[in-house]
Amino acid sequence: MPAIDLDGARVLVLGGSGQLGRRIAARLSERGALVSLAGRNAERLVAAAGAIGPEVPSILFDLRTPGHAAHVIDTAAQQLGGLDGVVNAAGVVGFGDLADLDDGSLDELVATDMVGPLRVMREALRHMDGGFFVTISGVVAEQPVAGMAAYSAAKAGVSAASRALARELRRRGIHVLDARPPHTETGLASRPITGEAPRFPAGLDPDLVAHRIVDGLAAGERELPAASFATG
Repeated sequence: MPAIDLDGARVLVLGGSGQLGRRIAARLSERGALVSLAGRNAERLVAAAGAIGPEVPSILFDLRTPGHAAHVIDTAAQQLGGLDGVVNAAGVVGFGDLADLDDGSLDELVATDMVGPLRVMREALRHMDGGFFVTISGVVAEQPVAGMAAYSAAKAGVSAASRALARELRRRGIHVLDARPPHTETGLASRPITGEAPRFPAGLDPDLVAHRIVDGLAAGERELPAASFATG
């Protein structure tokens, strides 16, 4: 596995205002990368970018909106002077039986967790000569969960797409990493778009997960299954 030099890499982090996204962005910045953060909440986005550095740019962006994929990619490339990598740490979650899931919630889960990220990667390819993609599909891509059928399916879909792209883009020198961490204490489960979260056991520290993902990327790893996040 050839190592990936992150020093000077120009990286867009989707979901950069979230607990995991902001930590990944900070870790990338510590390794010398130039980062731009994208997300839906302007206040949290500006705060997250400012915590990394005064010159870190941000972009308001919504994965659910088809035209926003080209917008966020073109804007990030302009801000950073090009684009070498995209990290997708954005997403929504929903709980409850499929029989009780309304069309709006189903569409939002699939658009945000699978279709939107694929659109972004497709648009990014216009700007990339080598570089990398990182998707955070999560443990449900390996172990689907009852009461989370649509979420599990969307995450499994983007995981499968990432692994296919790893082969599809190899000749272009584009590295693809699919990370599937176990439940992590990001607060996402407390903000479902539908239903109510079951009682989960304590999740992983998001700092640990962010470090593992960035370190795995730098080491040239192509997959980080749930077992690779074991704390011992």
